[in-house]
Amino acid sequence: MTKYIYQYDNWTDFSWENAVVSAALGEVRLLQGKILGQIHSLGFESKNERNLEMLTFSIVKSSEIEGEMLNYQQVRSSIARRLGMNTAGLVPSPRNVDGIVEMMLDATYNYKKPLTKERLFGWHAALFPTGYSTFYAITVAQYRKDEVQVVSGAIGKEKVHYEAVPAKDVNAEMDKFLLWLNDDNIVIDAIIKAAIAHFWFIIIHPFDDGNGRIARTISDMMLARSENNSERFYSLSKQIQHERSGYYEILKRSQYGSDITEWLVWFLNCLKHALQETEASIQSVLHKAEFWEKHRNTQINERQRMMINKLFDGFDGKLTSSKWAKITKTSSDTALRDIQDLIAKGILKREEAGGRSVNYTLNNDYEKKNAGRLDRPK
Repeated sequence: MTKYIYQYDNWTDFSWENAVVSAALGEVRLLQGKILGQIHSLGFESKNERNLEMLTFSIVKSSEIEGEMLNYQQVRSSIARRLGMNTAGLVPSPRNVDGIVEMMLDATYNYKKPLTKERLFGWHAALFPTGYSTFYAITVAQYRKDEVQVVSGAIGKEKVHYEAVPAKDVNAEMDKFLLWLNDDNIVIDAIIKAAIAHFWFIIIHPFDDGNGRIARTISDMMLARSENNSERFYSLSKQIQHERSGYYEILKRSQYGSDITEWLVWFLNCLKHALQETEASIQSVLHKAEFWEKHRNTQINERQRMMINKLFDGFDGKLTSSKWAKITKTSSDTALRDIQDLIAKGILKREEAGGRSVNYTLNNDYEKKNAGRLDRPK
């Protein structure tokens, strides 16, 4: 019978193929340094907006991985209030959203603080302020008292995918984990430590519920340590959600032995993809800033300004004169005059889409390819 990783002696003596992992880590570190350099080119408002957006995505997408759909605007508003940001359009946020936000901000803004049992219990209490997960009462702010299995299939035909560390061993296993996590004398790259911490915590599965979200929060805390920076300019959880089938599959394959090369490479590649998206979107922000600097003396009305910004940010679908009129709440004739004026100034260009359909895009000098589009919730 195949044994789970924790059923072996000294199971936390993880090993990996150093050459393979180092190659993937090198790519990530190169991108990470490049992006942190680009961030300094952004203005204060752009940096704050990026940080707010990535924190929001991290919370929304981490919950979505577990099947819980949070309201984007509620999460964003809760973060903005706690960071003292003067942002238009703030909406009230419920208690459960505020709790998750407090957990994430504690992890990222207090990243230098040790992760203790008490702090971890505080995070868990913030995740489940009512003591319930959906309709079920759970043990909150304490390690689980019962055994845990991950199963699928109909009742009576369940298939067990994983049995977590026995409940009687959780306290001792978590003590060992936290001691390792907080030991700054361990010679290991901080990003590799973030990947191991994520995997190790998932294997222990110390709580009745919320283990995945807390594991990803620990990763965010460790990534902040790796950069010595509390501001988040990319979202690992957003990328994990995008690659979630691979996420579950690699965790499943890695639960049987101490060689975690596959998991480390998957984690590093996922992080690389998150960084690549950020790099593209930062380039877009810089591109837009350069555009407005070049046209600071160009006569552009407020309707035109709004639509140009929408094109830079990733317009949904094709821009037509009728869409312009609808979005700007103006007549078709006014919309067409606005468009023709921008064509004359070399800012927009006309594209024939076939038949009588005509749409407009930014001129080649300014055109954004949407590579860094963030797909914000509507």
